[in-house]
Amino acid sequence: MAEPDERSWSDAIDMYERRATIAKVTSREHENWVLDLSVLMRGDTRDARGWRMMDMWEGDFARVDEPSYPFVIPPEAIATADGWKPYLHEISRSQAVRFLVALSTPRIDVTKDPDFEERRDVLEAKARVILSRFPPDSRFYANTGHGSDTRDYYQRVSQWYSLSVRTFDFGLVLVSKREVGMVWSFR
Repeated sequence: MAEPDERSWSDAIDMYERRATIAKVTSREHENWVLDLSVLMRGDTRDARGWRMMDMWEGDFARVDEPSYPFVIPPEAIATADGWKPYLHEISRSQAVRFLVALSTPRIDVTKDPDFEERRDVLEAKARVILSRFPPDSRFYANTGHGSDTRDYYQRVSQWYSLSVRTFDFGLVLVSKREVGMVWSFR
């Protein structure tokens, strides 16, 4: 699939309108991409290409005292190049499609979405547009614990490593040589 343009990107992230979600991308500036992720989690970050972002806490008073609200990155996650490994686990591109779709559904659970089968093709197409911003050699990381690489994201996800002050947060980190992105949903 060709890289998206600004309009197709905006249309794709529309699938998170019904969710408490943060979806945005920043330039990759560090070898240790977790440093870029921590920058991305700050509320004042803009999209690397100037494209639309989704951030339900943008301009929220909670960010006055804590710019990264609702995120809390454990200090050990950025202390060393591999410090993030207990929290984020690599998944394949095909799993990333399914996880992006799951992140858009009520309760982040495809099985709880009564209209899922009717919307599935459209949601998967939007997920592929999001992923098309990240070239074939990109890597994807989920906070869904050990076994993430074999998990079926169209089944209920009951394990995750929280990186926020919220009770439930599920997210995907997208890493290329040029950009770092995230789609993070809360319930």
